Amino acid sequence: MRRSTSILIATLAVCLVGTSVQAAEWGDLKATFVFDGDAPEAAPLKVTSDVEFCSKHKPVDESLVINSENKGIANVIAYMYLSRSSAKPPIHSSYEETANAKVKLDNNKCRFEPHVSVLRTTQTLVIGNSDEVGHNCKVDAITNGAINYTIPAGGSMDYEFKLAERLPSKVSCSIHPWMSGWLLIKDNPYMGVSDKDGKLVIKNIPVGTWTFQFWQEKSGYVSELKQDGKTTEWRRGRVDITIKPGDNDLGEIKLAPPLFAD
Repeated sequence: MRRSTSILIATLAVCLVGTSVQAAEWGDLKATFVFDGDAPEAAPLKVTSDVEFCSKHKPVDESLVINSENKGIANVIAYMYLSRSSAKPPIHSSYEETANAKVKLDNNKCRFEPHVSVLRTTQTLVIGNSDEVGHNCKVDAITNGAINYTIPAGGSMDYEFKLAERLPSKVSCSIHPWMSGWLLIKDNPYMGVSDKDGKLVIKNIPVGTWTFQFWQEKSGYVSELKQDGKTTEWRRGRVDITIKPGDNDLGEIKLAPPLFAD
């Protein structure tokens, strides 16, 4: 009886240790993107159709959005770069809840909201229209093929992209040609977009060394930067990052104005 009890206790101990190790095999990637110069003001866009409705919302150019208070750069995209021969990463259980979620891309105030969206191939894109005028939503996906649908005022439609895209896909509206946005479609959840303060977080990445690619609408690949006071180059926006358990903070990444030159 004692022997059986000892074996049971030993087994439980192994299980508990295994659980502890498993819980420690994930880490979060963080970075803060900062404009290294005087922040330019957003330029107003020319409204050429549905003028009475759209002009009152005063749309502006969102190809480079900088927070005037802290110079944080919004809408920088980061995603795990996987070649065709790369092993697929394990997926943390925290992503199961949203694996089949609906992700909304809205036509709102004659602009796309959000300006940059991320979507997994298991999720459904809901293209909405909160405006009083009709819009059309064109997504220039390459691997999946482009789509182009008219969304009436107050309407919406669901669409599923079954294949991952190598790069973000342009979103546009031919009725209102100043409108633009971007949609990133991947078959894993390890991607993110910087917020209004330039902060980007990708949670629960498996530990190990992974390649991440960084992209911004106006600069394209984020290739020239300053990190820890040192000028650095990320070729084609790619950098190998060793993810350790817990926080993995790249710190403040400064991007100079020439990177965004027309």
